[in-house]
Amino acid sequence: MGGILYNSSELPTFTLTGLPGLENSQHWMFLLLGTLYIVSIVGNALILFIVKEEQSLHQPMYYFLSLLSVNDLGVSFSTLPTVLATFCFHLRKISFDSCMAQMFFIHYFSFMESGVLLVMSFDHYVAICNPLRYTTMLTDSRVVCMGLWAIIRSFCMIFPLPLLLKRLSFCKANILSHAYCLHPDLIHLPCGDITINNIFGLIIVMSTFGLDAALILFSYVLILRCVLAIASREERLKTLNTCVSHLCAVLIFYVPKIGVSMTARYGRHAPLLVHTVMSLIYLFVPPMLNPVIYSIKTKEIRRRLGRMLVGTKF
Repeated sequence: MGGILYNSSELPTFTLTGLPGLENSQHWMFLLLGTLYIVSIVGNALILFIVKEEQSLHQPMYYFLSLLSVNDLGVSFSTLPTVLATFCFHLRKISFDSCMAQMFFIHYFSFMESGVLLVMSFDHYVAICNPLRYTTMLTDSRVVCMGLWAIIRSFCMIFPLPLLLKRLSFCKANILSHAYCLHPDLIHLPCGDITINNIFGLIIVMSTFGLDAALILFSYVLILRCVLAIASREERLKTLNTCVSHLCAVLIFYVPKIGVSMTARYGRHAPLLVHTVMSLIYLFVPPMLNPVIYSIKTKEIRRRLGRMLVGTKF
């Protein structure tokens, strides 16, 4: 398709899309996504409220869980404006600066979640393999430093992306594949040389997602070795059960992430609907399932939720 060449002083606009081939079902799609938004926002807000109110939850594991909930809220609110505009009001145009801002926040929270899952795996490792040193190793100051590390690292990795895109010329129709702005989608639209963008994108993915996944796997190898050294079968199962919530959070984050990456790299000839559905799963499922999983598997949170539901005074 032909298009207009935009120079650096005339920034382009982009056209968002809903579900290709299912234009007549957009309202039903928004009802589905709206339900996911409600579960995600309410669920993560409840997690934050419960951790704040329950004194027994004021410990490193739940501080990291709170950071994960804040991150999931960030993911939800980053996509909400354009998803609402596209599926509900059929407003599909987005300015260059707005698109860059949304792309920054979506990827920022995505990279940050990987870092949070990594520090949570370290917390589990210390709690299981060095329980006597847990309070001395994970002091409040170290917990704060670990959280700041996840936040600052994500910002430093993502900040150059909008700047690298802004230097390029856009001369195509600038139609995006989703109802929000993602870097893998935007990188195919410029007419200039995108070698630097591709190399930088590969570096930050390998140094964050790749490294984090390897370290999380390594931490669970060490945890499994410690657990197998426990004589009692009942104690082994009880110890492993403390890791189930985190393992589920890791799987529901990394499996869709790998699926999106594989589809983008090797599924270029796949129907556009496949790319759209994969990105929806990646961005909508983890923020929705994380609070559900932790509410079910964490006894203290489950107990507090039960008291709230039955209206017990406390």
